[in-house]
This record gives sequence, C-alpha cells and structure tokens, in this order.
Amino acid sequence: MKRALDITLSAAGILVLSPVLILIALAIRWKLGSPVLFTQTRPGLHGRPFTIYKFRTMLDARDDDGRPMPDEARLTPFGRFLRRSSLDELPELVNVLKGDMSLVGPRPLIMAYLDRYTPAQARRMEMPPGITGLAQVSGRNTLSWDERFRLDVEYVDRWSLGLDLEILARTVRAVLGREGISAEGHATMPEFRGDETAGYEASDEATQGADARKAAD
Repeated sequence: MKRALDITLSAAGILVLSPVLILIALAIRWKLGSPVLFTQTRPGLHGRPFTIYKFRTMLDARDDDGRPMPDEARLTPFGRFLRRSSLDELPELVNVLKGDMSLVGPRPLIMAYLDRYTPAQARRMEMPPGITGLAQVSGRNTLSWDERFRLDVEYVDRWSLGLDLEILARTVRAVLGREGISAEGHATMPEFRGDETAGYEASDEATQGADARKAAD
C-alpha cells in the first residue's frame, strides 16, 4: 500500500508539476549555470546507496586551496528562495517513482554519517528514506540531531498508512509556512559528528508497533 501510494502520487506530481519543473530548470540554468541538478550518493533502505536528485541551489565557489566555500557563502538569493519554498526537493519525485525513496520516511543523509550512528540511530534506515518525514514536520532543521534521530526511529516503530497521510498533510502546512528551513547560524544543519547523541530506547508503544512493520533528506 505504501509503494502504491508512492507511485501514484509521485507520477501525478511529476505530470502536474512538469511546467514548474521546466521553469525552475531554466531559471537555474540562467542564474547559476550548469548543471541544473545537484546529484549525490545517499544511503537508502538498509544503507544501500542511491543517487538523489535535487535542484541546484549553490554556486561552485572555492577558496584559494580549491576547497568548497562554506554553504552560507555559496548559497545564492535564488537558491535560498528554492530552499525556503522546498522547490529544490521536487526532483526527488523521480527517486520516489524509481523506488529509491518514499514520499514519507526519514530523510536520507550523507554516506559519511553511516559510521557515526549508534545502533539505535541506525534503525532509521529500516524504512525507505523520504522526501518528508516526522522530523521534517516537527521542526525540520531547527531540531537537534538527537531530536531528529529520535523522531526518525519513532516513525519507523509507529509506521502506518494513516501516519503517512497525516505527515503529508502536515508537510503542506509546513511548506506554506516555510517552517524550520535552517538551524540558527547555518544554511541548513551543522555537521553530525556522532558525538552529540547517545543511544535511546523506543517507548513500549513504539516497540509494539515495530512488530507490525519492519522494512533512510
């Protein structure tokens, strides 16, 4: 049922939003140059790597040593608009259609974080990663890593089709309200170094829910 919902809504979204996708791509090509898409390898279900697609929001600015400048220096006003409106996430509908991602699930983070997770945190990858998730509608990038991972694991343990529909509805409100776009002092989130959080136990209610469903912005 979850996969059927993903296919139906992602295909409909790509079709309906195709004029918007084309206009955004043209605007990025004009303002930022090529490539239009940002691609990166991310961990999916059970940590299996896949290529995520997003609209590009940053310049390829580098320092004198050839290293990328901080996100805040590379993020353009147009890129900030794409992020505030979450329009940069629209190409991920292709990932959902392909089966790399789901509409709802823990956000796929970067591959470098895999070795930094505690066993409890790694449980977030027991579900396919999503475009939106429980953490994204509960504060998004204003949450600490501890809060974010706790909500990701809570989603894994509590999953139901009804919960997915609730999160999708809350996502619309969060996007329209432009809530939780960035952590204080950061373009998005500070780096997760694996030293902020400790393991935590799921609640009894969540543990019971895990028996009903076992399957990673």
